Amino acid sequence: MNHAIIAYIGLGSNLAEPIAQIHAARAAIAQLHDVRELAISSLYQSVPMGPQDQPDYVNAVMSVQTSLTPMALLRALQAIETDQGRIRTGERWGARTLDLDVLLYGDQIIDLPDLTVPHVGISERAFVLYPLFEIAPQLVIPSKGPLTDLLAHCPYSGLTRLD
Repeated sequence: MNHAIIAYIGLGSNLAEPIAQIHAARAAIAQLHDVRELAISSLYQSVPMGPQDQPDYVNAVMSVQTSLTPMALLRALQAIETDQGRIRTGERWGARTLDLDVLLYGDQIIDLPDLTVPHVGISERAFVLYPLFEIAPQLVIPSKGPLTDLLAHCPYSGLTRLD
């Protein structure tokens, strides 16, 4: 892989056997051309961010080495979501079979209509920060600071690590 970058991907699901969805997504990401898995966190259960009349989420964070551009990586992840039954309704924070987010792409700051990196809200989301810390404790989030500093201001409450 020429010019490989380390990217971090958030995986989440709360429909259609969420744990199986996460495992299938991990396998599909690892099969992408020009993407190599480096690490994956434990699975974490979390309460939904939006409407509370939906099942709890299962989340994980995966680090990959890739030579895909940020937009090519995003499109590949969206194709995996679709393959696993995600239907885009436009509803924010609704229930879904699979949600794959580009959290970080190297140390780049990206602000495009379809992609914002670091991911919007990354610094307030325990279901992202704690799994991220598990696989990359020394990480510094571009424009946000050291991951350890973000964790100090983000309570673990509402999060359960699954074994």
